[in-house]
Amino acid sequence: MKSDSKHNTHNTLMSWHSFRLKLVCESICIGIITGLLIVLYRHVLEEAGIFLNGVYMTLSIKPILIIPWIGILIILGYIVGLMVKREPMISGSGIPQVEGVLLRKLDMNWLRVISGKFIGGVLTIGSGLSLGREGPSVQLGAAVGQGFSKIFKRVKIEEKYLITSGASAGLAAAFNAPLAAVMFSLEEVHKNFSPLVLLSTLAAALSADFVARGFFGLKPVFNFENISTLPLKFYFYIVLLGAIVGVLGVAFNTLLLKTQNIYEKQKWLPKEMKIIIPLLISVIFGIFLPQILGGGHNLIVSLVTGNLPLTILIVLVLAKFLFTMASYGSGAPGGIFLPLLAIGALVGNVYGVVLVHFVNFDTMYVNNMIILAMAGYFTAVVRSPITGIILIAEMSGSFKHMLSLAIVSIVAYIVADILASKPIYESLLEKFLHNQGEKIFTGHNKNKAILEFAVCMGSYLDGKQIKEVKWPSHCLLVSVKRGGDEILPRGDTVIYPGDYLVVLTNEDKVSKINDSLILMISSCEIIN
Repeated sequence: MKSDSKHNTHNTLMSWHSFRLKLVCESICIGIITGLLIVLYRHVLEEAGIFLNGVYMTLSIKPILIIPWIGILIILGYIVGLMVKREPMISGSGIPQVEGVLLRKLDMNWLRVISGKFIGGVLTIGSGLSLGREGPSVQLGAAVGQGFSKIFKRVKIEEKYLITSGASAGLAAAFNAPLAAVMFSLEEVHKNFSPLVLLSTLAAALSADFVARGFFGLKPVFNFENISTLPLKFYFYIVLLGAIVGVLGVAFNTLLLKTQNIYEKQKWLPKEMKIIIPLLISVIFGIFLPQILGGGHNLIVSLVTGNLPLTILIVLVLAKFLFTMASYGSGAPGGIFLPLLAIGALVGNVYGVVLVHFVNFDTMYVNNMIILAMAGYFTAVVRSPITGIILIAEMSGSFKHMLSLAIVSIVAYIVADILASKPIYESLLEKFLHNQGEKIFTGHNKNKAILEFAVCMGSYLDGKQIKEVKWPSHCLLVSVKRGGDEILPRGDTVIYPGDYLVVLTNEDKVSKINDSLILMISSCEIIN
């Protein structure tokens, strides 16, 4: 038994030192596969959207057909509800589940997730629910990465990187935004700015983006043309906008979680029937306010090219907000990226029109407020400001608004932080784990796993010698990476900010070691 354990440890360490050379090539393969999968996903969703528009045009002419359409939606909702009940990992956005897998708190069956998320997302988003394609795309990409690892029997540490690469590729292909996808993987999914993570995710994202652009063209997702740069004299309004979307972002997070609680409290309603509720609501909106159906891509484009009255804009904001709550709260497979961007765009449009009416704001800069509000609202909800800035810049096809995007994002972030709002995906992961009864994936105690942690400035370990630290049990510090050097740890080795600590542990201890070392190493609030 001891011999097997030593052999396993040796293989793990040897794999750690050798796999870095092939990780980029593997990430490129994952990016290409994910790109093709997301291209198909986007194409099917676009066709479903065209079909849905035709359905509601027909219903406006022949109202008698509303009854059979309701019957079809009930059947579709029930089918998707059964799928979600059978495989809870396909519910909702999918991003919290991916983070749970990376933290070793959840296990994911990659094949069931790919099939279930793809079909479930097409049926729900394609039927008009206010959900986006980006969350499912991230999870689909992560499942591709995991499947690649399982098929080719990669070690656990490599699997973690491949899952992250797949997630990055999924978002890149969904939005034609490879840089934002990489930053999202670093800032939100992996929560690690390791050069190795950067290189592998960038390789996957660029590969997936190349594939997606080959099918959908080189134009950005939102082709906002002829938008002038906002003069510095108007930057006070940007700061105020940041504060507004910061507060509204906190409200989004709070109400989204409460909506899920409302669904859960309806004990009389079987789980497989919950998705039927927002589908029935979609019929009302489809007849009277079809603009809010789906993720919101066409709605955002119409705001920039159109000139809607203030009253209509306010109605659209409220309707889109409430419908997104009802759609996501039901557990239907679909993301919140695109809906929250649509809500942010509506808020920015309302804000710009109000400025025009009351402070003689130039109408040519209203579209600037739409773009800025999207970035600020995203930051307040997700709490990933760099991702928000780059995402909107890439999606709008222009980097000339970087200063104003950065200001509105940091103000929104500060406001959300002051109001003690947790990042939405962190909150959703906690809720998912709670609903699953804290069924944390433990792994096999005979297998070894390697973890990597970045030391934060001002953390507990900043400036300490290794021998001064009370390390968690069942873990071994095997390496300290500092820049391009790799240091073999000794008792008198001093740990500095920016170091990457490589830790060896048993697979069944990964979750606990993760939690302990993240608190010890990454939290900048702990004072020496």
